[in-house]
Amino acid sequence: MSGTEYLVTLNIPPSLEEMMVDSLLLLETEHGFSSFEVNAHHHVHHGLSLAEQVTGRQKRVRFQLYVPAAKLPDLIAKLREDFADSGIQYWVLPVIENGVI
Repeated sequence: MSGTEYLVTLNIPPSLEEMMVDSLLLLETEHGFSSFEVNAHHHVHHGLSLAEQVTGRQKRVRFQLYVPAAKLPDLIAKLREDFADSGIQYWVLPVIENGVI
């Protein structure tokens, strides 16, 4: 592995999926990114439909991408600018190893 990389995970409302795809394609790293549907479970009920409150699940789309350490601050700043107050949950983890088998 050449240099420090991070795995950025974003859980976004489905209504923002196309906007996020467009945004990430503009910022694409050499590894690209992945997206898939997930169920989010959270104790905060603000903004949940009645069905989501009853089932305890909220549909989200998860994006994951590898980001070099040098590009991480720019990525987070751009996402904050483009998606301010949109309820996107994110986390960043160091990548210990990656590759293709």
